[in-house]
Amino acid sequence: MAAADSVRTAPRTYGNWRAPASAGIAGMGTLGTAIMMFGLVVTMIATLTSGVAGALVSLLIVGTALLLLMTKDKHGHSALQRLSTRIGWQRAKMARHNIYRSGPLGRTAWGKFQLPGLAAASQLSEYQDSYGRPFALLFYPSTRHFTVVINAEPDGASLVDEDQVDVWVAHWGQWLASLGHEPGIVAASVTVETAPDTGIRLRREVSQNMQDGTPAIARAMLAEVIQTYPEGSALVSARVALTFKGTDRNGKRRKEDDMGRELASRLPALTQSLNSTGAGAARPVTAQELCETIRIAYDPAAAVLIDEARGQGIAPELQWTDVGPAGAQAFWDKYRHDSAWSMTWQMTQAPRGEVFSSVLAQLVGPHPDIDRKRVTLLYRPLDAATAARMVEADKRNASFRATASARPSARSMAEARAADRTAQEEARGAGLVNFGMVVTGTVMTAEQLPDMIAAIDNLGATARVLLRPAYGSQDSAFVAGLPLGVVMQSHLSVPAGLREAL
Repeated sequence: MAAADSVRTAPRTYGNWRAPASAGIAGMGTLGTAIMMFGLVVTMIATLTSGVAGALVSLLIVGTALLLLMTKDKHGHSALQRLSTRIGWQRAKMARHNIYRSGPLGRTAWGKFQLPGLAAASQLSEYQDSYGRPFALLFYPSTRHFTVVINAEPDGASLVDEDQVDVWVAHWGQWLASLGHEPGIVAASVTVETAPDTGIRLRREVSQNMQDGTPAIARAMLAEVIQTYPEGSALVSARVALTFKGTDRNGKRRKEDDMGRELASRLPALTQSLNSTGAGAARPVTAQELCETIRIAYDPAAAVLIDEARGQGIAPELQWTDVGPAGAQAFWDKYRHDSAWSMTWQMTQAPRGEVFSSVLAQLVGPHPDIDRKRVTLLYRPLDAATAARMVEADKRNASFRATASARPSARSMAEARAADRTAQEEARGAGLVNFGMVVTGTVMTAEQLPDMIAAIDNLGATARVLLRPAYGSQDSAFVAGLPLGVVMQSHLSVPAGLREAL
């Protein structure tokens, strides 16, 4: 009898993501090239009008500007960007915009605990979808954006076959690609939060299911479990926020009730499509649940009080004007809010090369040196027309950088090949999504901050991502990491064209 040889397939890897860059001479980009050409013209005019002295002054000014643009750190930020960030932070600090006080004794005239910063003007309402499930609807008047939040219960990859994980990843990629065909969608985010389990929910579950005739040894065992299990255990939650624009195809503004009725009919399909991605039983988040989530994020000490209230069968009645911090202060590299300290990092470079599906497992998992941790993936789905235009422009820019030099670098050649491969995949029908990542760590005391920073540095290395603290904008980055659907690009004062050129 001949034994059939088992065929082992290689583990599936993922990659080919890239950061689009504008074309330019010597890697300066469009803005740097324009400054150089303008500087040459100004130097020639200064030579004709003021002689050699005027030409030297013009060359010095232009050379300084080019030096600030070309000097970049490992995160790809130029010296000009770092200088402008420092100047902006000093202006905000002098105007005391980094300090927030609310409540009856605060600086606000209405005496409410309103959310600070970018989410201050947000409005919360609640509707019911086609299945009769209540869902929270957030409205941002300044950008005319509407956000719905979906609660997911991922199964995790423990004791799961690798083929099943590959299927989940494939369906997740298909779900992201399908967002580009959703009418009016602006952005999407996935927030995975880990926090210490208070043990109150376990105590409530055991007490509710305890029978009168339970043997004494079983009661003693369950009592020991209640006392010992919460120690070192963690609570992992995942939420998906979808942000839609509040205008129709003709650019006409839509009312909140109209958006609520439309999203009520679309939510069942969106939640059902998430089931095949490994997200588990997806359901919309209610207004009360969203209030509790944001309240705990700004004041982690309130988590025990909320769990105890629910353990006694009392639903804590929170309003959207009560979930903000009583006091908050943003520093250059950290954020103080109510009973905790937080620090937020932003991803400046995705993993280079190809990675496995478990590349973010340790980063999103609980860590003993971090009390609460949120890892938020930010997505900007693009429609088919925009995606085709972007990949072709990126392909031309990458080809220009590779052929601009007689001896192009290996990285330039690799970027050109990756851009060409991306264009081919998009031409075959693949979707294009811009993505980023924000990591927020929270501890209860300032003495724990050094340990948390070291832990995040190690976790970023295991995930093969390059993380940089959000210097000078810790309060805004903290909001970006919450499941609120805030689209940061819509709140920036720097024009989009200038950002791309930089």
